[in-house]
Amino acid sequence: MMKKNKKADKEELRDQEMNNEEKVNREEGGEEKSAEDQAEQEKGEAEGPQAGDDEWQQKFNELNDKHLRLFSEFDNFRKRTMREKSELIKSASGELIKEMLPMLDDMDRAIKAVPDEQKEAKEGMKLIYDKFLKIMKKKGLEEMDSMGKEFNTDYHEAITQIPAPNDEMKGKVVDVIEKGYFLNDKVLRYAKVVVGK
Repeated sequence: MMKKNKKADKEELRDQEMNNEEKVNREEGGEEKSAEDQAEQEKGEAEGPQAGDDEWQQKFNELNDKHLRLFSEFDNFRKRTMREKSELIKSASGELIKEMLPMLDDMDRAIKAVPDEQKEAKEGMKLIYDKFLKIMKKKGLEEMDSMGKEFNTDYHEAITQIPAPNDEMKGKVVDVIEKGYFLNDKVLRYAKVVVGK
């Protein structure tokens, strides 16, 4: 065993000496080259990085610009989608409410038609009408106040024109045949009106 250890030690010493000699040879021969290489490298660094930096800066600017545009496009998409979704939720019940408007009109007419002698019946109908109208208002329904207002084609639909009772009522709504309604500040149904001329 000792012989094997001595042999291994000798081989290790020989390997170390060879490695040391190679290092010295490399350093001696490399000193001349490295001085020349360093000069060339420094010269290349003085010229090269500026040209390379400009290219990299240009690429960076292009990619940064693309990134910013993509980010803003996505942000706009997200906002538009949220806005459309909230509008859809607000107006989702619009068709149903529009179908129920004739019921409101009928209830209003029925209340007006009940004689005053039937006070309890009239109050009961009024109570139901008010409750129904309150529920509709929670959903965003609003009555249009048209009587005596200036005729406006954005809100009113003229059924007919009659002579105005006085000069102040010319071009204004004299009578409301069918009430108009807003749903979330948008016209759900135009008011059918009689205009004074």
